[in-house]
Amino acid sequence: MNPITILLADDHALVRAGIRALLQDLVNVEVVGEAENGDEAIALAERLQPTIVLMDIAMPGISGLEATRRLTLQYPGMRVIILSMHMDQQYAMRALRAGAKGYLLKGARTSELELAITSIARGETYLSPAMSRVLVDQVVHGAPVEPNLLARLTLRQREVLQLIAQGLTSKEIARELALSIKTVNTHRADIMEQLGIHDIAGLVRFAVHEGLVPAEP
Repeated sequence: MNPITILLADDHALVRAGIRALLQDLVNVEVVGEAENGDEAIALAERLQPTIVLMDIAMPGISGLEATRRLTLQYPGMRVIILSMHMDQQYAMRALRAGAKGYLLKGARTSELELAITSIARGETYLSPAMSRVLVDQVVHGAPVEPNLLARLTLRQREVLQLIAQGLTSKEIARELALSIKTVNTHRADIMEQLGIHDIAGLVRFAVHEGLVPAEP
């Protein structure tokens, strides 16, 4: 039987070391790489083609959610488990909408980590039991469903939005993405129109809310 190959993506080396140590005790599971930010996670996932990416939700640069969107769009067979400390239904819903097949709380036991990996390797979806209870409770009590505004944007528009939220000017964004300043400004206007947000501060709040960029500590 081919091993379940795992790529670890977390910006804390001690967290990666701890998860790697847990995974080494699991049968038929092999860690093939580690990434400390979203950009590196995408690059390594493209090169290593792991069965599963264990992805931290908040990392420097491209967030875990945006890295998940890009990887699952480009490689539909690649499965992502989001690792998070947030037991909040909004985070779980964003992770699933981004294409993740699992949402695992960082306080999970080794047995739950193994169950999540084996379930998702079989093509199933896995949510931490505590997270499942929160989601069920929200549904039972008729909590409103957030509109998926981010899905209205193209990949290029999300890239521009991310750089806007990181504080780059139109000139800097144009240089970063090899675009003309006019094209960047067109993207900016289209983003505002699509989202119904017409100021930079609002775009920054939206980008943080959707996990495109991490919140300031």
